[in-house]
Amino acid sequence: MYKIVRKEILNPSVVLMDIEAPYIARKAEPGQFIIFRIDEAGERIPLTIADYDREKGTVTIIFQIVGKSTRALAEMSEGEALLDFVGPLGVASHLEGYKKVAVIGGGLGAAIAYPQAKKLHALGAEVHAITGFRNKDLIILEKEMEFVSDKLVVATDDGSNGNKGFVTNVLKQLIEEGNKYDLVIAIGPLVMMKAVSNLTREYGIKTLVSMNPIMIDGTGMCGGCRLTVGGKTKFACVDGPDFDGHEVDFDEAMRRQGMYKKQEGKSTELHACKLGGVTNA
Repeated sequence: MYKIVRKEILNPSVVLMDIEAPYIARKAEPGQFIIFRIDEAGERIPLTIADYDREKGTVTIIFQIVGKSTRALAEMSEGEALLDFVGPLGVASHLEGYKKVAVIGGGLGAAIAYPQAKKLHALGAEVHAITGFRNKDLIILEKEMEFVSDKLVVATDDGSNGNKGFVTNVLKQLIEEGNKYDLVIAIGPLVMMKAVSNLTREYGIKTLVSMNPIMIDGTGMCGGCRLTVGGKTKFACVDGPDFDGHEVDFDEAMRRQGMYKKQEGKSTELHACKLGGVTNA
């Protein structure tokens, strides 16, 4: 059993948890993920490792409440435990050798961008972090990201934090100001990563994106997380999750991402009904 040792509500729909998992904490690196299961009847859910503490033996996960399993996880308390917590899975991000990097996190993607920025900072790279959210109430990890960045720009779609715009606008402005990046890392919604990749292609800047498609077993056997990268089939769980943003077929990935929206909606509705929540009656 994997005990929840810390729980923090980051915003109305995003929760941070530290999970006691010493063997995973010992080997975890930025870019890798875990798969958890709450109990015997639970589904397998992949989550990117947001941080880890090798001394304390804990792994940090940050998740958005979007369906039955994440809602059930959010309802758990410190001291309770998960049945399964498997990892680290996936290929760790290759971050050595870069001198100046722009790390971009859109929405919950900021939680995945944070460990990348933290590792790059520790390696001595100059890190410019850009995070984007719909409004100021959804901003997460601002202080943490500021601590591991040489420059941080937080933008909101509606300008409610005093800085209106999209991450692509910010990145373009920084590039045109003369910043020469060895690498851009973009993590967030597919449409955002596609837009960033299209922009960096114009400037010839190497770009990595973190792909998190539908995933089941996490070992490459089910084929559920397949993507087309450079015209070839890749599997996010064993070949990624990091891929060259200029080679990913984002349109295909977006079509596949929406395949089970109807079923997910029914599952969430049923779970809410059992909890005495609001139905659509």
